[in-house]
Amino acid sequence: MPHLLSMEDLDEAAITAILDTAAGFRDIALRPIKKVPTLRGRTVCNLFYEDSTRTRTSFELAAKRLSADTLNFSVSGSSVSKGESLKDTALTLQAMGVDAIVIRHDQSGAAATLTRFVDAHVLNAGDGWHQHPTQALLDLFTVREHFGALSGLTVTVVGDVLHSRVARSVIQGFTAMGARVTVCAPPTLLPADVGAWGCGVTTDLDALLPDTDVLYLLRVQRERMSQQFFPTTREYARLWGVDRDRLGELADQAVVLHPGPMNRGVEIAADVADAPNALITEQVSNGIAVRMSCLYLMLGGEHAGQAGDARRAVAGTAGAPEADAEAESAAATADAEAGDAAAGAWRGEPGESPASGEPPEPAESPPSSLSPGASE
Repeated sequence: MPHLLSMEDLDEAAITAILDTAAGFRDIALRPIKKVPTLRGRTVCNLFYEDSTRTRTSFELAAKRLSADTLNFSVSGSSVSKGESLKDTALTLQAMGVDAIVIRHDQSGAAATLTRFVDAHVLNAGDGWHQHPTQALLDLFTVREHFGALSGLTVTVVGDVLHSRVARSVIQGFTAMGARVTVCAPPTLLPADVGAWGCGVTTDLDALLPDTDVLYLLRVQRERMSQQFFPTTREYARLWGVDRDRLGELADQAVVLHPGPMNRGVEIAADVADAPNALITEQVSNGIAVRMSCLYLMLGGEHAGQAGDARRAVAGTAGAPEADAEAESAAATADAEAGDAAAGAWRGEPGESPASGEPPEPAESPPSSLSPGASE
């Protein structure tokens, strides 16, 4: 997987492999020491041209938990404020030898443009109205963890679809995994080509609620609006916002998701955001594991993409039972001292594992969808 630019690049098998790998890395968050040496010696640059809380910090934590070095770039205080182009910024990072670039940009297509100038792996953390693939992947992971499967679920996406890169990625992701998706929004906030997205389209939210398994709410993105798309915020909340009454129309098993940031009192009432069946905080937690998975599959060596590899990584590189934090720390120290030999053993090269003294466990065959270049 050389780059992750769009959910369109991923088929069902590729998505499943990413989610399965994330399941192995999720357990790291439960450890006293939340780190494995998988990407030690690699450098990940977070190149953010737009403000971000969840995505930027999530990618930074993901890289650090994989032991990668991180470089956080923001427009403020950089040469971009002096007029430097994306190309020249990219060439600067290329000259510094970064291994992966996570880019957030206000222009659609910026992530794809970046790949023309650098040899590094590029991960799209949101480009204009276009795509936000890791948000869709963490949403798929969260829903799969809750329901056990994605195929056959009924997903309702509500809100500002027109300006939402998340909507495009989420619809493509759920559809690829066999879910039935319907979008619901004011007519002015529906893209002209939404009928070609492979989903249902309606403006009547109340008619959808009883049969919905996953209610996915989108923020009204006023910062991207150049005109008035609905009369008032109160009118929008009345017709398309989800309050306690609308929450009660959902089936007992239904869950509520929101990619954040939320406009409480507009698309989602405060008591709905904090309801037991709202999985919003789970989305944030799972985002770290999913982004670890994406970085690992791009940079993690020969084991990357093999069935069960993340679980072996989590267990094998730590060198100790998960409950034994002291032994785990000692094993990590010994692994660091082993240097190149440790890295070679991790990649599956001939030799012994520095943590256990035993040859590395043979890996299962990798899914063909994540063979190099297969998802492009």
